[in-house]
Amino acid sequence: MSEKYKIREKAYFTTSTIVGWIDVFTRPNHKMLIINSLKHCFKNKGLVVFAWCLMSSHLHMICRAEGKPDLSDILRDFKTFTSKHIVKQIKEEPESRREWMLEYFASACSHLKRKQTYKIWQDGNQPKEIFSTSFLYEKLEYIHNNPVQEMIVENSRDYLFNSARDYADLEGMLDVHVLDHKPLVKNWR
Repeated sequence: MSEKYKIREKAYFTTSTIVGWIDVFTRPNHKMLIINSLKHCFKNKGLVVFAWCLMSSHLHMICRAEGKPDLSDILRDFKTFTSKHIVKQIKEEPESRREWMLEYFASACSHLKRKQTYKIWQDGNQPKEIFSTSFLYEKLEYIHNNPVQEMIVENSRDYLFNSARDYADLEGMLDVHVLDHKPLVKNWR
């Protein structure tokens, strides 16, 4: 991995995207795979998440790593594990889009030098270092407003698969390290 894109100990805004922006996370089993995998990363790998949002084709986070491994390694392992299990779910569980999804994921890795059958996630995580308080709040607002902008919910706190719930003092799906903040989004509370 290029040193330019190496994630260090600081907090980062990251985006992990499914190849072709395919809407994989429309079914509860795929969403819960991501939730359970993130929980594993919290407990066993030192992943710390301050904000997150799982959309149908991508995952946004503000996060950092505590200790070893570094954030790049954690996200690599997360994507490797979830890729294998997403394919397994698509193959073994009811999925009306099975054939074309698997065909697309197979074609997405046809150009790779390494032997790989399916490619689920795009390369990289688009890490952007959190370099200021204003940038942090900008990204926090962006993450929490994602489902509102996509017209999935009217209020970000009503979307189960994001941390806006935690910031609105509601029970969230993940153990998020809530940041001290002034609500930037009117519909958080």
